[in-house]
Amino acid sequence: MPPLKVLFIGDVVGGPGRKIVSQVLPRLIPRWGLGLVVCNAENAAGGSGLTLKCHEELVDAGVDVFTMGDHVYRKDEVFQIFDRSPDVIRPANFPPDSPGPELALVTARDGTPVAVFSLLGRTYMRPVDDPFRAADRVLGQIANDARVILVDVHAEATSDKQLLGRYLDGRVSAVLGTHTHVATADEHVLKNGTAYQTDVGMTGPHDSIIGRRYDRVLAATLTFVHNHFDVATGDPRLNGALVTIDPATGLALSISRVCIDQEETQRLLTDSSA
Repeated sequence: MPPLKVLFIGDVVGGPGRKIVSQVLPRLIPRWGLGLVVCNAENAAGGSGLTLKCHEELVDAGVDVFTMGDHVYRKDEVFQIFDRSPDVIRPANFPPDSPGPELALVTARDGTPVAVFSLLGRTYMRPVDDPFRAADRVLGQIANDARVILVDVHAEATSDKQLLGRYLDGRVSAVLGTHTHVATADEHVLKNGTAYQTDVGMTGPHDSIIGRRYDRVLAATLTFVHNHFDVATGDPRLNGALVTIDPATGLALSISRVCIDQEETQRLLTDSSA
């Protein structure tokens, strides 16, 4: 079987993030031969949460699976999304009674079964269940349903993500970090065959403080007077990771960082060969 190529898109922030995904992704799918597209969408609606409209917009662009994080319930419409789509998942180490599926089992464009789940870190985050035990439990549910398994680790601390990467090495295809909105330069395949990157970065306005207007953030920081942290608009980029996986073993063959800025976006939109 030929390798499976998966694009994991980092935290999509607001309208600028959704727009660049809508512009770029339909071009990338055929150009790169993408078998599956996953994105973290917990900030897609105005910078926090996910609405029906935002979900539909990203589905139309070509996103197949949506991972969420600590902002999963910020928009009430997410409960309707859960009812309509099994491919939007909440973190697996939330309490058992938390709304929404914790696991997505999907079929890639080439017919390969793929499992996707997410985990929330515990350092500087809200109290959650043990992500290591949650990962073991979900892997037990997957059993033989899929060899290709993708894990989104939504966490603040790099150590949380690195430990989970090592813990799951050889048991999943990729462990990819989200939440900090800043891409790290440590993408590599771990020794037992799991692709890893501490944070795949942010898809949204990079002339900002992690997607928000820096003047608003700076004013609040200097004065302690509350400001609404509006989503910024400048320098939109698509950040993510491109992972190539052997469908027969579920192990990663390669991982590379993805960063598509406005110059590259325009080239993709205007180049007839792209």
